[in-house]
Amino acid sequence: MIIGVIGDAHCGDLEAKLAEEVGKNIACSKAILICGGLGGVMEAACRGAKSQGGLTVGVLPGFSQREANPYLDIPIVTGLDQARNVVIVRSSQAVIALGGGYGTLSEIAFALKMNVPVVGINTWTLGKEGKGIKDIIPAKDAKEAVEKAIKAVREKGEPFGEGTN
Repeated sequence: MIIGVIGDAHCGDLEAKLAEEVGKNIACSKAILICGGLGGVMEAACRGAKSQGGLTVGVLPGFSQREANPYLDIPIVTGLDQARNVVIVRSSQAVIALGGGYGTLSEIAFALKMNVPVVGINTWTLGKEGKGIKDIIPAKDAKEAVEKAIKAVREKGEPFGEGTN
């Protein structure tokens, strides 16, 4: 199972700690973590996954592996800048959004458009015509976020979801 982690490249200590816990829970669930490969939420999530022996993949925006955070196993150099967000989402079976700016919002939108489940912790809320849209699955903590992401993948009947917790 491949779970994307999306969030800001610059985050505070509390958000970094939460992202690290998400990464740990992804690895403990035997899932692969994919992200944008830079700092902030992405680096913290990768650090957490690596601490539990997990596999991490980063889809980098630029032209060099040097921009990758030190916790990536597989850096994918794209030269696509923000367009890489589509690759991250398309490669994920579910995404977990942590906080985030407009880049995270774009990834949420791509995921919803592509029918990839989105679990959110302290992230964007959506509305249209003055009414809230409940398409982002809320979670209160890292453990619940990963559990809900895995459940959403299984409910969709994704082929790679077999054999994971």
